[in-house]
Amino acid sequence: MTTVFIDGAVGTTGLEIRERLAGRTDITLALLAEDRRKDPAARREALNDADFVILCLPDEASREAVTLIDNDRTRVIDASSAHRVAHGWTYGFPELPGQADKVATAMRVSNPGCYPTGFLALVAPLVAAGLIPADLPLSVNATSGYSGGGKAMIAVFENGEPATAFRAYALGLAHKHIAEMTQHAGLTHTPIFAPAVANTYRGMVVEVPLHLHALPGRPSLAAIEDALRAAFDSSKLVSVAPGDIGSVDIEENAGTDRLTLRVCGNDAVGHARLVATLDNLGKGAGGAAVQNLNIMAGVDPVAGLVF
Repeated sequence: MTTVFIDGAVGTTGLEIRERLAGRTDITLALLAEDRRKDPAARREALNDADFVILCLPDEASREAVTLIDNDRTRVIDASSAHRVAHGWTYGFPELPGQADKVATAMRVSNPGCYPTGFLALVAPLVAAGLIPADLPLSVNATSGYSGGGKAMIAVFENGEPATAFRAYALGLAHKHIAEMTQHAGLTHTPIFAPAVANTYRGMVVEVPLHLHALPGRPSLAAIEDALRAAFDSSKLVSVAPGDIGSVDIEENAGTDRLTLRVCGNDAVGHARLVATLDNLGKGAGGAAVQNLNIMAGVDPVAGLVF
């Protein structure tokens, strides 16, 4: 029986992970009572007793938790952004080329961010295929449901100040996800990242616009779509849907662990819109952590996930 300890099990991501692990007969979930949850000695014991630890904590707390593990047996999945570009950590996006094998044997895995998950699914395969040059300036526009901001933002939208329909943020272009997107897409230049939050609980749309004439050989929309289909052909969670549609809803994959990609645009004018939809709490957080846990534990990668 595999023992899993979620450090931060009462947070938004921790609760999502617990839901996906509920009822699993191959996993014993170790939980601390409320009065012991912040006890350093109790946390240290739980961290070292578990086969797997999933960290659902702020960045600094995640870094501290790793230092409390003093054995060479406990394997860690960090759902924070603390280790996504850190040396010695494996990036936990198993659909990217070669990553599933690395995740399977890793001792330390960093869960991708929700926005980078959509961006990397759209861009990394095209960079690898040579369709997008590594030095091409890119921008990414993305909107998330407000649950992506955790308890504080949920409180603002549900109980606090008057709710807004749409709020752009990180206008200083220094969001912590940028380094992750740049490194794991294999880019030379950082993309311009324009995130926003919408007045819906969960769901996400990530969009990358492209000038086709700026790409080598000026590929067609079909060629770009074919490259993405080839990259994710064997995936049970990531799919490429037809791009000839009139609109895409932010809630398309809300409540699931799916990730849907589309290549939209206009060949005649040479413009493309690469669009990804996912659940910021699913494939963007809790679902991804459980997927990585499954791979590391050697079981069905999609056990417990929501389709």
